[in-house]
This record gives sequence, C-alpha cells and structure tokens, in this order.
Amino acid sequence: MKPVVIAVAITGSVPRKKDNPAVPITVAEQIESTHEAFEAGATLVHLHVRNPDESSSSDPALFAGVLEGIRKHCPGMIVQFSTGGRGRDQAARGAALHHQPDMASLATGTVNFPTIIYENAPALVDQLAASMKQHHILPEIEIFDLSHLYGMRRLMDVGLINDRPHVQFVMGIKNALPAEEYLLDVMLSVLKRVAPNATWTAAGIGRTQSEVIEWVLKRQGDAVRTGLEDNVRIDRERLAASNAELVRIAADLCGKYDARPATTTEARQILGLV
Repeated sequence: MKPVVIAVAITGSVPRKKDNPAVPITVAEQIESTHEAFEAGATLVHLHVRNPDESSSSDPALFAGVLEGIRKHCPGMIVQFSTGGRGRDQAARGAALHHQPDMASLATGTVNFPTIIYENAPALVDQLAASMKQHHILPEIEIFDLSHLYGMRRLMDVGLINDRPHVQFVMGIKNALPAEEYLLDVMLSVLKRVAPNATWTAAGIGRTQSEVIEWVLKRQGDAVRTGLEDNVRIDRERLAASNAELVRIAADLCGKYDARPATTTEARQILGLV
C-alpha cells in the first residue's frame, strides 16, 4: 500500500469556538489536539496561533510553545508554521521562523478572498522565502490561482527555493480556485512542467474536504490534508468532534485507494526532510 502523508490543519485563522467548540485556541489545547490527531494517523501539523480573544497572532512565543509541546508528545511529527496573512501584520508573518520548524507555508501571489484581499507582494514573498532558506525550512507553496505556480517557478529560478518544494492546491475558497476535479488536473499538468520534482497535495475547503482528499488519492498524491481550519463539520447535521475525527476519516479514505497513512519516517522521506 502506498504511504501517504496525512496533514492536519488544526486551527487556522478563521474558525472560532462559536463555530465549533473543538477548535483549539490556547497553546495547551493545540498541543492536545495535535497529539490526538497524531495518534489517529497524522504525521504533519499545520499551525496557526491565536491571541486570547481568538484573533490571529504572529507571536513567536506562542509558536515556540506549541512547537515544543508537539516535539515532546508527537515524536517525529513534521511541524509546519503558517506565514499566512489573514488578520496578521504583514511585517510579522515570518517572525517565528527563527524557531526552525520543519516546514512553513508560503503563498506566491495575491488573491481575492470573499471579504479581503489576501496580499502577497513580491517583496514579501521573497523575504519569507529567504528566511525559510536561511533557517533550512522546507516551504509548502500555497496555490490559490494558476499564476501562483509561475510565482513559485520564479523563486526557483532566483535560488530562493530548491527544485523540490511541496505544493498545495487550495480548492473551494470563493473568488479563488474552485473545487472542480478537472481543475486539479489542469493545475497538475502545469506543475509537472514548471516543477517536475515537486511533491504535492490539495486542500478542500468546507464541505469539499473529503471529496478533494479522494481526488488526491486517485491521482497518487503525496499527501492529503484535513482539519478544523478547513472544515468544522462532519455533515450538515453534525460538527466534527475533534481534529482526530477528521484524521480518521482521511485515513479510512486512504484505504479505499490502496494507500495508508505514512509513518513519521516515511513522511519525512516523502517530503525530503531527511
């Protein structure tokens, strides 16, 4: 069976306790939720941190606290910091990278979200990429639009990232890349042209989460993504009880496609973190 990395995005910057009480906000909650997801089969955790009022934070101390707890309680798990821009001061988006997580997210272009412009100016993208390179952090390139693949290629051409980044297609955010299966094939065809050595995954937002996981598995993707950042529900009637419940669903879907959750060692080998 093909080993597949299960990535869990535990918190994000949007969901609040009012949306689902299981969304982990404090450092202790994030460590506990990650540990549960790890035991359910996740081998990569994508981290945002929050202020006490649940707003997005770039506080390096919060990132450091969660990182320390995960490394203690989830040995070998890949830790990925977010450098995303919702609700965060642009100048502080890379403030925690000196803590040297294994990975960090990197958007390579600007996109319209429903109520905001998710701004990623070239100078900021270059600065974040340079900081990741300095601290030996593997970037996960967040693709919200076709042009962002060419933004990634530009970073490769100028030596800010290597020729084997990890790429994530984000599907289902309004005004950005729709969750349409044929579009994933279009994006993959371009990826093979501009970065043939890249590993890849896709994230489905909201109700499309499980559907997109299946699209990835059908195409032999390297990883799948789940978690309360992207989707707080199991179905229209029921909220997800935890990140671990969503991970278990992803693991079960792997079994439908002759795949299985990767071990931590396998996950690091798949993504080149060895």
